[in-house]
Amino acid sequence: MQAPTSVTVHPVVLLSVVDHYNRVASGSRNKRVVGVLLGEKYKDGRIDVTNSFAVPFDENSKNPGIFYLNHDFLERMFGMFKKVAAKEKIVGWYHSGPKIRESDLAINEIFRGYVRDPVLTIIDAYYAVEEIPEDGSEPRKTFRHIASDIGAEEAEEVGVEHLLRDINDSTLSTLSNEVKHKLNGLRGLGERLRAMQKYLENVVNGVLPVNHEIVAQIQDVFNLLPNISSEGMVKAFAVKTNDNMVVLYLAALIRSVLALHNLLNNKIFTKSAEQKADEELDAADAAAAKSAAAASAAATDASSSAKSGKDAE
Repeated sequence: MQAPTSVTVHPVVLLSVVDHYNRVASGSRNKRVVGVLLGEKYKDGRIDVTNSFAVPFDENSKNPGIFYLNHDFLERMFGMFKKVAAKEKIVGWYHSGPKIRESDLAINEIFRGYVRDPVLTIIDAYYAVEEIPEDGSEPRKTFRHIASDIGAEEAEEVGVEHLLRDINDSTLSTLSNEVKHKLNGLRGLGERLRAMQKYLENVVNGVLPVNHEIVAQIQDVFNLLPNISSEGMVKAFAVKTNDNMVVLYLAALIRSVLALHNLLNNKIFTKSAEQKADEELDAADAAAAKSAAAASAAATDASSSAKSGKDAE
């Protein structure tokens, strides 16, 4: 079968690798994680990586040649994956990099026991080849870079879109996100402009030699800047500024109208509440006066009855 020519990595694999790294090596500077890539290899050399699983791995930070890879775990996991998806074969392995290390060739030889040309995927994809030096010395093995990309089936694309939609912070509006991105971009631009300024100052002061390639790139950057002194550019800026100011003016007017509307509503509500309270108070006073009058009339009738009885006697 032809040697690997390209590698297509599916989103599920990337999510699994990120989850593996966050669980095992997150927060450590030199530790890396290792896992197995599953998929299918075609006759034309294309490799489709559709799944992966983590493998217990550890290495000596002082001596990269000393490492531990759990073969038993690898074989047990691969046996279980074969029961679920028989088409998925071992096509290579991955580690979290960020660069190729001295022990990678030795680890690659272990995976050659499962597949003829295992691919190593860090950010880009590599496979091991044996090179014969021109001087006729002993052949040596190294990694050869092959093209890689990210591909997904329709069902995977739908799943990834839903996942990204859930990750988005719903508390932030689209406008807030856009403003945040623009501010971050302006901060990055400011840092790069300051670095360019510092470099040019060092060249002028004789601290650094003149690098014509860097100077040419800086000149290209300035050549991309528009000529703001031209009449057309000034007019365009004025029109754009006026358009933005009209929008801000209309927004301020709308806020003022809404504030006045709320104020009038509060005034009407308060006045209605006061009138209702006054009416209830007047009704209570009238009822009290009526009760007092009734009581006074009853007392007068009782006094008259008592006086009439006394006269009759």
